[in-house]
Amino acid sequence: MHTTQSATDRAYRYAKDAILTRRYAGGELISEGTIATGVGVSRTPVREALLRLEAEGLVRLFPKRGALVVPVSQAEIDDVIETRRLVEGYTAERAAAAGAEERAGLTARLTALLDRMRDELDGDRRAFIVADREFHRAVVAAAGNTILTELYDALRDRQLRMMEEGARTADRMRANITEHAAILAAVRDGDTGAAAAAVGAHLDSAARLLGARR
Repeated sequence: MHTTQSATDRAYRYAKDAILTRRYAGGELISEGTIATGVGVSRTPVREALLRLEAEGLVRLFPKRGALVVPVSQAEIDDVIETRRLVEGYTAERAAAAGAEERAGLTARLTALLDRMRDELDGDRRAFIVADREFHRAVVAAAGNTILTELYDALRDRQLRMMEEGARTADRMRANITEHAAILAAVRDGDTGAAAAAVGAHLDSAARLLGARR
């Protein structure tokens, strides 16, 4: 049982990563055999992995044919940005309203992540993206609501496959750092209004980058 579950997890992670990084493109029909060969497992755990991905809205299953990678729609882009506004605006206010000791700990964590983003500006773009995501996650997690944190993770997974190749330019990355610095300053200063406004401005930029409707 443990071996089967492990194989299912491996198949799930492999297929999900391929979808999110667009190795499997939206609209592509992928077979169980393709995934099984890529992971080195039988088809049974692949079927279980695809059921999980279907529940997440990433694929649509067609018996005896395979799994269709659901294309990114304008509605999905709009929904992701809108939900991020709700989750991150709320949690940023909560973070800024916390006590001085809690804010000091969060500020230290955010400062380290912002420094990592600066270090990777002309270096490893993937490391920059990871630090960016962890910065936001730290703010969300500070609210202490596990469901909101899990929702944030799911939203960022969805957003990953929405980003067009080459959209994250050096200028956009520098602007990202400036916008993150504004969020950090508001949390550090305990200014709830400024924290919500800084998150809103940052997500305005994300919306423009992704082509979300306002």
